[in-house]
Amino acid sequence: MTRRAAGLARDLAAAEAEPLARALAAEAARRAEAMLAGIEAYRAHPYRRSLRDPPAVWRAGTTRLLDFGARRRERERMTPVLFVPSLINRAYILDLSRRRSLLRHLASRGLRPFLVDWGAPGEDERRFTLDDYILRRLAPALDATIATAGRPPVLVGYCMGGLLALALALLRPDDLRGLALLATPWDFHAADATVPRLLAGMEPWLDALAAEGAPFPVDLLQAMFTWAEPALVADKFRAFARLDPESREAENFVALEDWLNDGVPLAGAVARDCIAGWYGGNTPANGAWRIAGEPVRPEALALPALVVVPGRDRIVPPASAAALAEAICSGAM
Repeated sequence: MTRRAAGLARDLAAAEAEPLARALAAEAARRAEAMLAGIEAYRAHPYRRSLRDPPAVWRAGTTRLLDFGARRRERERMTPVLFVPSLINRAYILDLSRRRSLLRHLASRGLRPFLVDWGAPGEDERRFTLDDYILRRLAPALDATIATAGRPPVLVGYCMGGLLALALALLRPDDLRGLALLATPWDFHAADATVPRLLAGMEPWLDALAAEGAPFPVDLLQAMFTWAEPALVADKFRAFARLDPESREAENFVALEDWLNDGVPLAGAVARDCIAGWYGGNTPANGAWRIAGEPVRPEALALPALVVVPGRDRIVPPASAAALAEAICSGAM
């Protein structure tokens, strides 16, 4: 028990029960009112995302490849960079708003970003596995990037997309100039394994979804993320209630919150592989995750690589991403 917890225990033991109960009830009501005020302020905020997508240079099913350098005169000289986002959230996190767009910023600095926009699973994708997304969507998107830009790109994966990018890089190293992985998990049990083990208990239901070709509901996905830090939702809306609604900080909050609430379902087989496999069984770190029948082994990567480890992230704990950097480096020694 920490010193702070021991002091709290002493204070609680010395407190009178009834006054303490009244004080706790009053504080709970105050915090609930502040959270509701923040939610109402968020709902009433006028910001709406109005960015138009750049041209799509390739499509398959619900997946598009967007070219953020298409309208620049110097595009033939720009270094292509292919970005792979998560399958769970919308791709426009990398093009969030006029003031906060990684892809438009990179295009202004002489790079030619291409973005894989997965879209929600359609009729073609409802029975997709991770193999299908990598071999039937991501690999052709790489081919289209090379054909459009005239040379191999650097491949960049974000969060879950980093795992897909890593698998593709191991399959197609000769068609890439390098690999960057941003906040990409690898060891799903590196931090607290309690939630991953709870998720492992969902495997029978996930098997049934995969067999039926039914999607994994987006609302349930959002609830699962909330399990990682239950107090976060209340805390963030109480903080938002204190902001000037006309401030840049308030607009940034709304832009990000709108994106968070704009998630997409997962194909049932993909949900099974990610939730029961990655989270429950820790298959990437255990060497049990396979694509096209081959184990995904970071130590076998034959490309220059950059791994960006988050300093504080509830979805991708730093230790989980750092394990991927260590695995890649172990193969370079």
